[in-house]
Amino acid sequence: MNQADLPRWASTFALPLLNLLSALLVAAGVIYLLGENPIESLQILVNAAVLDPEGLGYTLFYAATFIFTGLSVSVAMQAGLFNIGSEGQMYIGGLGLTLLILALDTHLPGWILIPLAIASSAIFGAAWAFLPGYLQAKRGSHVVVTTIMFNFIAANLMNYLIILMIPDGQQNPASRLFANSSWLPKLNGLFPILGETPLNISFLLAIVALVIYGVAVWRTTWGYQLRATGLNQHAAHYAGISIKKTIIVTMMISGALAGLAAVNSVMGSTHYLNLNFPAGAGFIGIAIALMGRQHPVGIFLSAILFGALIQGGFDLSLEKPNIPPETFIFIQGLIILFCGAMENLYAPALSALLKRKEK
Repeated sequence: MNQADLPRWASTFALPLLNLLSALLVAAGVIYLLGENPIESLQILVNAAVLDPEGLGYTLFYAATFIFTGLSVSVAMQAGLFNIGSEGQMYIGGLGLTLLILALDTHLPGWILIPLAIASSAIFGAAWAFLPGYLQAKRGSHVVVTTIMFNFIAANLMNYLIILMIPDGQQNPASRLFANSSWLPKLNGLFPILGETPLNISFLLAIVALVIYGVAVWRTTWGYQLRATGLNQHAAHYAGISIKKTIIVTMMISGALAGLAAVNSVMGSTHYLNLNFPAGAGFIGIAIALMGRQHPVGIFLSAILFGALIQGGFDLSLEKPNIPPETFIFIQGLIILFCGAMENLYAPALSALLKRKEK
């Protein structure tokens, strides 16, 4: 039994919701075993991440990064590619914008420097994803294997270059602080109710990226070629679609989106590059793409959920010492498990229930 046997609304909305609820129920059981009340813990998490205005600002800040990584994985999945390299592509995007800013932030005004830095993050991310795409298209090297390898290379390359960037007399493994002209404008001027949070215009860029993704995938010829390649490469080939070109271009777009994920943290929050880069955001993008069914609305809601888990998890760990911060990494893993490896767990029962109602 697979999702093709279900109505579209059931496979798009009902099945992901059931999978999410299952993951949260298992998480509730773990919290109970840790000696805490799951309902009370959920209330604390929701209050800290959503109902508190400042907490909501942090939730949206984290979500901005996750939207880009979710889009990165989603656009590749539309072509039948499983890009596990978003993490490494994000690292390289962060390196690219950092190198440009360090070279030019004392010479260019912000209105020129900021767009250049954002573009450089996308270009570096796309360039890093080009080789796995090329190897898949031209040599048959599976993109899953090559992107995993490239993640390790990217992480170690970033570590090496950051060590070279450490200013004299500084012990913290990080580049120097960027000039103010390269800092992204924050949104607390537009939304003062959110307080002094790091939420910045990269959140608006993420929303724009969601809209462009939705239009490009479902309303353009390129989007048709992309989806046709993902559904059946042989049929797409006989329809005149260049499979190799589609794979390479798609991987580069996927890498560009992953590279853009670095902008939120590096230019909008820390204003320097360090080893505490938002590690794991690329892998969270996999969960977001799976749970959101590669749809713009689903990606947005899933990114908000993961942002809320991170923000609410901080407060919950403070108020409930029995719940360690690592618990929320475990919850993220549960969501990936139920929405990925076990995504069709409820498909047979749901299909049987719907058929019974039709009778």
